[in-house]
Amino acid sequence: MQEKTYLKWYNKVGYGSGDIAGNVVYALLSAFVMIFLTDTVGMNAGIVGTLIAVSKLFDGVSDIFFGSLIDKTHTRMGKARPWMLYGYFGCAITLVAIFCIPADLSATAQYAWFFIAYTLLNAGFYTANNIAYSALTALVTRNNHERVQMGSIRFMFAFGTSMLIQTITVGLVARFGGGAAAWRTVAILYAIVGVISNTLSVFSVKELTPEELAGEDASQADRKEKHDPSQDPAQIQKEEKYSLIDAFGLLIRNKYYLMICGSYILMQIYTATLNMGIYYMTYVLKNASLLGVFSWAINIPMIVGLLFTPTLVAKWGGMYRLNLTGYTIGTLGRLGVVIAGYLGSVPLMLACTAIAAFGMSPLQGDMNALIATCSEYTYLTTGKRVDGTMYSCTSLGTKLGGGIGTALAGWLLAFSGYVGGAQVQTASCINMLHIMYLWMPMCFNLLITLILTKLNVEKANETLRAQAR
Repeated sequence: MQEKTYLKWYNKVGYGSGDIAGNVVYALLSAFVMIFLTDTVGMNAGIVGTLIAVSKLFDGVSDIFFGSLIDKTHTRMGKARPWMLYGYFGCAITLVAIFCIPADLSATAQYAWFFIAYTLLNAGFYTANNIAYSALTALVTRNNHERVQMGSIRFMFAFGTSMLIQTITVGLVARFGGGAAAWRTVAILYAIVGVISNTLSVFSVKELTPEELAGEDASQADRKEKHDPSQDPAQIQKEEKYSLIDAFGLLIRNKYYLMICGSYILMQIYTATLNMGIYYMTYVLKNASLLGVFSWAINIPMIVGLLFTPTLVAKWGGMYRLNLTGYTIGTLGRLGVVIAGYLGSVPLMLACTAIAAFGMSPLQGDMNALIATCSEYTYLTTGKRVDGTMYSCTSLGTKLGGGIGTALAGWLLAFSGYVGGAQVQTASCINMLHIMYLWMPMCFNLLITLILTKLNVEKANETLRAQAR
């Protein structure tokens, strides 16, 4: 029997456009905040890395906290949409604040300014917005094929935005005159674009009622409301009253959540190390504009792969084999980048980069559907529906992984003797850039592939449903 559909094409596209908002923040920070702070503001890369790492200590708790709040929210807009809408205004303000560090402050005050703005952005506003945005996948449709489509469309916008930002930002900064004032102007421009796209995304979809999420049609819901008082909103809200500790317990008892969370963190560390490619292009390949070329080699194949992901998931009978096969290809592709890098062949590096990105695309496209399936596993094993809390892994992974990757880059640059703004770097720094841009991404892909060999939550759910019959 064909699954019921809930969304029109414009709902899916409208939802997906919300990742423009997320990525004007994420892409700008992950690719350019370190070089802005070291080469424009004059901060030490090692200290910045440490501040980012300390900031991440607040993120783990805030992700689960906001996920739990979303699960307990009951408004006319639904559970997730209010958090997504209002959280982004804080994202926009704090993003601009990071690029508005006053030049006349003392060095200590500048570090404090950055730390406060960065922490408020990541542990607060971005968390609320991103978890809510991801959770909508499970709240606006029960159709798994539609969820995969939403994820694919979402990440097309994400990678397209990331590619555009990595391609045009250096040129925009130069066009606006260079220096701190130019970076501030670019940040304001991106923040405005983010607010507009986020608002459009919020109002492009509508959340399902609790009865619809439970799989009941309107007539069933009416009958149940008449004869079963446990289904009224007050009762539903009462059932969802669980503490932050309870929510954390539900997550860690789900082994598939831990696998997805680990994979997502590694994926974001991978992305953060690649985004440090601005250093590799500048000091190894001697051409900073190549960052945009490599961004195209990553994002165009990724977008093409995302186009085919919903069809491939249906054809392969699920996500497990497709994701595992794709990441095996992705790991081999990154190994090719390592070899090409030491051969000094930029064209071969670009070709292998493209192969790796294409292989990695299915997991990006079906990640939200995979998390929804993981959330269903918690429901089947505990009887509790915690979709918002479950989607904390996306925000946690993005911030923790991206933060660790950026912090690690700062530490490694400082350790290697990097001198901000210098025309030529030392041999030890050049060797470190090879490790950061060539070897580390390949190793992260290998670790993700190993995790994916065990991540067959679809089969686990089928077994649980069979046992319940």
